[in-house]
Amino acid sequence: MPSFKIDTSTAVVFVATAPVPKLANAKTGERALDRETGAALSTVGLLVSDEGEGNLYQVTIPETGYPEGLQPGMPVKVIGLKARDWENEFNGQKRHGISFRAVAITPAA
Repeated sequence: MPSFKIDTSTAVVFVATAPVPKLANAKTGERALDRETGAALSTVGLLVSDEGEGNLYQVTIPETGYPEGLQPGMPVKVIGLKARDWENEFNGQKRHGISFRAVAITPAA
């Protein structure tokens, strides 16, 4: 499925929740890995405010793409943010949504 770039150049972005490891298998605790680089993935909550509207996004990011010590409330810049729609079926239930992925998160200057 195609992904779409999200322009955050005019947005104010804050960390809402600190990064947590993304799991490929919750039962075994296996970490999710980036298919291209093999880097372990994490999920961080970001509050993105732009044009009078604020949204909370759970963004997947490689562990190598963010500094240690990200804390809620910190202003950050997001590099390479993309959105992708997804759909799957589990136990006969169809689910769908939008996933968010970034290349890196850096502290705002």
